[in-house]
Amino acid sequence: MKFLQPPGWVRPRGYSNGVAANGTTIAVSGMIGWDAEGKFHTADFAGQVRQCLLNIVAVLAEGGARPEHIVRMTWYVLDKREYMGAYKEIGAAYREIIGQHYPAMTAVQVAGLLEEQARVEIEVTAVVPAA
Repeated sequence: MKFLQPPGWVRPRGYSNGVAANGTTIAVSGMIGWDAEGKFHTADFAGQVRQCLLNIVAVLAEGGARPEHIVRMTWYVLDKREYMGAYKEIGAAYREIIGQHYPAMTAVQVAGLLEEQARVEIEVTAVVPAA
């Protein structure tokens, strides 16, 4: 995996401008903040992000991937102010679950998510290097 940083560009904080990778691609559907039984335990934004990340790691493991294989993340949030207001808590959960790995990322504010209780949905693409 190679992180793409054009010369002279300001280094992004918390994500990468681009990632190049070869291997087996794993696409993870949008994960929301419910548990394996489809139950929400919190309406708290950061708490739901934490659960989303745990769900992502569980799905990746089924494909033989780990968090460091993630090349792209897309975050769908209902309220960008809520998202920005939870940066500190989100960062702590991210570092605990994903680690110091910052793939290409996009965050988008959306009008709604299909699950009424969901505050955030995160989808990822990972590439497991060829053996």
